[in-house]
Amino acid sequence: MIHIIPKPTDTPTDNSTGMVQEELRRRGVPFVNLDLAAVDPFDLPVFGETIWACGIKQDGVQFELLKALELENHVINSPEAIAICASKVTTTAKILQSGAPSPATCFTNSKAKVQKFVDAHGGKAVYKPVYGFDGNGIYLFHSADEIKEEPPYYVQEYVKNDRDYRIFVIDYEAVGAIKRESPHLTHNIHQGGCGQAVEIPKDMAEAAEGAARAVGIDYCGVDLLPLEDGGYTVLEVNGTPNWHCMTAPIPKLLADYLIRQDKEGRK
Repeated sequence: MIHIIPKPTDTPTDNSTGMVQEELRRRGVPFVNLDLAAVDPFDLPVFGETIWACGIKQDGVQFELLKALELENHVINSPEAIAICASKVTTTAKILQSGAPSPATCFTNSKAKVQKFVDAHGGKAVYKPVYGFDGNGIYLFHSADEIKEEPPYYVQEYVKNDRDYRIFVIDYEAVGAIKRESPHLTHNIHQGGCGQAVEIPKDMAEAAEGAARAVGIDYCGVDLLPLEDGGYTVLEVNGTPNWHCMTAPIPKLLADYLIRQDKEGRK
């Protein structure tokens, strides 16, 4: 049976978990919800099952509980993949190691090194929280003295753009995409960006699928920026993505994937 850990940020009007559950019900596939907060890591309630973690709270307790469940179960997405995606540093390192495109990046405790990076990249760069989400805390700066946050500092070269793309990838296949536009530096829907479903050209699919493989994740949302000379560069990989504005049948495709993984795990 499929056990589901609901996304804690679900709302009645934006219920990622519920959309997939409805698809499972439509197929007559049994499932139960699993309260992650109630799990005793030393006396696991589930063994040999498929567990879908639609989302977890960003704290060490829930992450450790998910890791404990993985000892005896198949967890989608894996705790390791979720942890990689939660850290911009690790995600970028994985992407670059795989040879996938990503903006030049600096990670350091030193503002002097940050300034050297800024000077080497046109006199401006983008500051991002290492563990940020929903586009929060991201801003353009020209001098390291403008950074008021405590170290360490994660900064990237500024890539000129007026839009970005969120690509939904399942089992290393790009299955849906939206273009996000806003007058701001970040185009995230949570920051007021406007999303519109788009087709997925080959180079976009290759960039997104390559990023998913680099992270080693069952499904994800890959954020891409278009480059002025063609192609795309990878900004980040989201391990618990929503699918705002996508016309692709993501809940159906996710339900299909969970059913397939559950059956394969029982062979």
